[in-house]
Formats: sequence, C-alpha cells, structure tokens
Amino acid sequence: EVQLVESGGGLVQPGGSLRLSCSASGFPFSAYHMTWVRRAPGTGLEWVSAINTGGGSTYYADSVKGRFTISRDNAKNTLYLQLNSLKTEDTGTYYCGKARGIWAGRSRTSVADYSYGGQGTQVTVSS
Repeated sequence: EVQLVESGGGLVQPGGSLRLSCSASGFPFSAYHMTWVRRAPGTGLEWVSAINTGGGSTYYADSVKGRFTISRDNAKNTLYLQLNSLKTEDTGTYYCGKARGIWAGRSRTSVADYSYGGQGTQVTVSS
C-alpha cells in the first residue's frame, strides 16, 4: 500500500522559513518522479514543484521559483521542500505526490499527473 506522510508545516511570519518532509512507503521511491502541490483556502490544488528520480532535475511554479527548493533522499525514502522568504499567499495545505507512472526524461508539471494520499501539512504565513 502506497503511503505518503507529510510533516513540517506550521505558523511562520512573512519572510520566514520552513522545511516540509514527505515520508514515502509501499513503492520503490527512487523509481518515481515526485511533486509538491498546495491548496490555499477556498481554492483548488496548485502545482508547486517536481523532481526527477535522481534528484538532479527540479521544476518550480513561477510563484515559488527562487524561494522554494525541492530535494529528495532516496536512501531515506523522503521528499523535502525548503520554503524560504515565505509570503502570506503561500498559506495553504501542502501535499506530496507520486508520479502516476514510470517516466523517462522531464518531470511533469500538472497536478493530475501525480497521485496523492496523505493528509497534508498546514503552512500558515501570518504576522
């Protein structure tokens, strides 16, 4: 059974930082592209970032580029998202996702190309 467990969220002031983690199990983690998406209050899922299987290629939404960093540790079956220079508009629930298939080449940047299953972790940016 595929399990994705997000953690690391919290309340932070604008300009602050957080590090999110996603612990994965039930599938060969190193074989799959992974992603982070978020849901702001009252909105749909927004794709945030993706990473290829080896971690050497990363992709970001324009809204987070230069502020967020995605990474993975395949030995620990864990995905990370470092959030820096946080803004109020970054507030939301963050979810990690697993690619729906084994892909070669670039990661895909659509919410629908990944599957999700965790409860998410809440990030609140407020002064």
